[in-house]
Amino acid sequence: MSANASRSIVPPPSGTELMTLPATASTGSLQIEYQWLDTAALDAPLAVFLHEGLGSVAMWKDWPRTLCAALGMRGLVYSRPGYGRSSPRAANEKWPVTFMHRQAREVLPALLDALGVDEAQRRRMWLIGHSDGGSIALLYAAAFPDALAGAAVIAPHVFVEDVSVQSITQARQAYTGTGLRARLARYHDDVDSAFWGWNDIWLDPAFRDWNIEGALGAIRCPLLAVQGFDDEYGTMAQMESIGQHVQHAQIVKLPACGHSPHRDAPDVLNQHIKAFVSSHAAQARAR
Repeated sequence: MSANASRSIVPPPSGTELMTLPATASTGSLQIEYQWLDTAALDAPLAVFLHEGLGSVAMWKDWPRTLCAALGMRGLVYSRPGYGRSSPRAANEKWPVTFMHRQAREVLPALLDALGVDEAQRRRMWLIGHSDGGSIALLYAAAFPDALAGAAVIAPHVFVEDVSVQSITQARQAYTGTGLRARLARYHDDVDSAFWGWNDIWLDPAFRDWNIEGALGAIRCPLLAVQGFDDEYGTMAQMESIGQHVQHAQIVKLPACGHSPHRDAPDVLNQHIKAFVSSHAAQARAR
């Protein structure tokens, strides 16, 4: 199905803006939808939120604002290319197996540059990533170990499991046969671009060999990794791998919780993130 087969304009979430990023060798010029949160806290550290494989600014709903209030931080939420109001994929464009590496190493740094987030601000910056966004946060932390204060990754993937492929196959069936497409269309200008970009690459046989475990050892910043026991997109083998490769990481396993702890158990998740961030902030002040 064409990425641009159906494009229905979605009303923007209140306060979102568009930023045009300059063209690079691997991408054309991109428009990125973004939103600042709690901007009155000018001197506060910045929390950058990286959404899931079908997410967007709007799909986070109020959780980023709630977490920023709990942490006493400013927030930056944005939709990656292909999602929300950001640039859709070009017609017939297929994402490469390394699409998350590109987001971590090229798109996110370019967005921070364009928004004026300088080196001093990045050293105090926390990344909060969910699912694919959690994997992108891990890759950013590995590639730029001195350009963030820490990361909290929620249900990230570090390799491909059978359960992931099975659930993503079921998502394809739901998209073509039930109301999933209509529900997602509320959050994406080009819903087919968002869905098929994600679904096609995850179900590509070449993607079964995708694995970022080898990059994890370069992560030096504080790292919190959280996953629910009932996650339908991954097993606790993901957490075990992160714990093995990043031995200073704190691992949290949540009972009665699926793939989206910020929806299934937001209060518990916020408590864990706040305690983790606060403990490392206190250690930084003590040094």
